[in-house]
Amino acid sequence: DYKGQKLAEQIFQGIILVSAIIGFIYGYIIEQFGWTVYIVMAGFALSCLLTLPPWPMYRRNPLKWLPVQDSGTEEKKPADRKPKRHAKS
Repeated sequence: DYKGQKLAEQIFQGIILVSAIIGFIYGYIIEQFGWTVYIVMAGFALSCLLTLPPWPMYRRNPLKWLPVQDSGTEEKKPADRKPKRHAKS
């Protein structure tokens, strides 16, 4: 459902943003860029774990589909078809 997709996107972006800020601050304090990368990768892994599987919290508002209709699979005879008219130039 669309509300679940929106929630998953907000959670994903929030975790990435928070982990990037924390990683940058921690990496700046200890002067190690590697820790910044590790923290951002951990945030990415956590956000993937929370948003990629179809958790029930993302399926609370299912879409209402139209009922199946017969498409009239009978083939039309060539005589029943109207000839196409081409535009004059």
